[in-house]
Amino acid sequence: MNEQAKTFHAFNPKAYLTLMKSSVLESMQYRMSVLVMLFGNMMYLIIIYNLWKAIYASVDTPTVNGMTFADTMIYLVLASAQFSFMEAYLVWEMGRGIQNGDIVIQLIKPMSYESFQLFLIAGGNLFNFVVTFIPTFFIVQIVTDWAIPMGINLLYYLVAVILGSLINFAVDYFVGTICLYTHSVWGINIMKQILVTFLSGATVPLAFFPETLHKIVMFLPFHAIYNTPLTLLIHNDIPTCEVGRMLLNQLIWVIVMIIIGKIFWKLSERVITVNGG
Repeated sequence: MNEQAKTFHAFNPKAYLTLMKSSVLESMQYRMSVLVMLFGNMMYLIIIYNLWKAIYASVDTPTVNGMTFADTMIYLVLASAQFSFMEAYLVWEMGRGIQNGDIVIQLIKPMSYESFQLFLIAGGNLFNFVVTFIPTFFIVQIVTDWAIPMGINLLYYLVAVILGSLINFAVDYFVGTICLYTHSVWGINIMKQILVTFLSGATVPLAFFPETLHKIVMFLPFHAIYNTPLTLLIHNDIPTCEVGRMLLNQLIWVIVMIIIGKIFWKLSERVITVNGG
């Protein structure tokens, strides 16, 4: 690799921004997929609305584990919208690259494979954040008579959701690397999605977890993907020191997961074989 390529590989903001821009433009070309995704989310929300309404109707108190029905629905609706722009689908992308041989072409580019995938995904996530999460947030605000505070918690949320997205990417990158050994992604990715969405609080708020399971989950990185950003967004009465602790916990997990992913990739790239090339 020549000196110019090394510099590009190390850091080239213009190249990364161009990559993000191309990802945004690509996302805009598939408007129908956005509509299908919104329709799917609507069906999902109808199901969970009726499910949780039945759960709360079966108890004698309006509050369960410190959350009212309205609190639970706000959390789950926003979790669904957050999933729409945070899910990276990197495992599928890595699996396809391994199977058709495209991963070899990406590896010889003057940009690390990890950085290439990160900024490519970031552009799509930014697009989905604008077209799905922001409208959903304001719909929730209107329906609930502005139940979510509009203050410093919004800034906390933006910081937390960026850190959560990085953790989610690192988890996908680690799981995708396993495909270098299995050459198959379907089973691995399904298992990963179930674990992450459940243990992160994306499908069931962590407040409803049994105490022992809740303690275990808090020692894992998954809660920092969805639960931490949503908690900081919905509540504005969290002490500043606790906010700092939550964000620091996310940052630590970002560093840990990225290091683990890099080490595992370095150990695994020597076994790369492709079926398509």
